[in-house]
Amino acid sequence: MTSAATVSQLDLGHYEAERAAALAGVPRSTLYYWARTDLIVPSISPHREKLWSYRDLLTLRLVRWLRLPKDDLGVAATTMSEVREVMDTVGERLWSIDERGREVPTILVGRDGTVFLGERPLSTLGGQVVLEHDQLDLFAPFDRGVDLRVPRPRLRIVPGKVAGEPHLVGSRLTTRTVAGLAVRGLSVAQIAVLYPHEEPEALAEAVELERSLAA
Repeated sequence: MTSAATVSQLDLGHYEAERAAALAGVPRSTLYYWARTDLIVPSISPHREKLWSYRDLLTLRLVRWLRLPKDDLGVAATTMSEVREVMDTVGERLWSIDERGREVPTILVGRDGTVFLGERPLSTLGGQVVLEHDQLDLFAPFDRGVDLRVPRPRLRIVPGKVAGEPHLVGSRLTTRTVAGLAVRGLSVAQIAVLYPHEEPEALAEAVELERSLAA
């Protein structure tokens, strides 16, 4: 069993289906289908209430990008059989720790849907050398999902903090909490009275983020 001290930050976070789908930018029906067919099994809890980790969000984005047609590049969507081949090839080794102790991808995906082995120089699964600037950043704003590090200028997502929920910078106040007050009819100004130490601009960003995720 992995000890708490050796758990990767990417293995943290705690997202139910609706939340995982919204953050990753994957339709919830697709999320369930991939889990049911064992393509991406929720790593926190695969049964009853399925719960996905932060690492799972990145894997979901990888597979979604492969499955999307790249119309601007004239590239068709990667077939599901090819996606499964990629996943079988890399297994769970999508991320590793570099010499500075940072999480780095073991494989990378190009904007045209090509999957690269995590080597220097990078090469495709077929051995073709590629340029690093062609890689897609899976953390960045993605299709319908948000930036998984900085969803808004005054908001952050940290896997090991408040269960990986988006929250206000320098705070443990989650955007869900703030947006819940807005749903109850409170204005940003009224919410700011309840949280006088938080910037009204950050509170407004929290409400806007949650509205965008719910759309």
